[in-house]
Amino acid sequence: MGFWRSDREEVRAKPCVWIKSHGWVVGLLTGLLFLGIGLLQGQLALIWRKAAMICMECIGIG
Repeated sequence: MGFWRSDREEVRAKPCVWIKSHGWVVGLLTGLLFLGIGLLQGQLALIWRKAAMICMECIGIG
């Protein structure tokens, strides 16, 4: 042992194994939650209308 180390080992917090391997589930559920909130507020029609207008402007119809 060198002079830079102490005799006792450092206790480090280990990351939760479940979150490390299943973190995508949390992201998926969060995304679905926000999609559901948007649907309940009627945002789907607004987004669909904007997307259709952008497409029509791009190809020169609207």
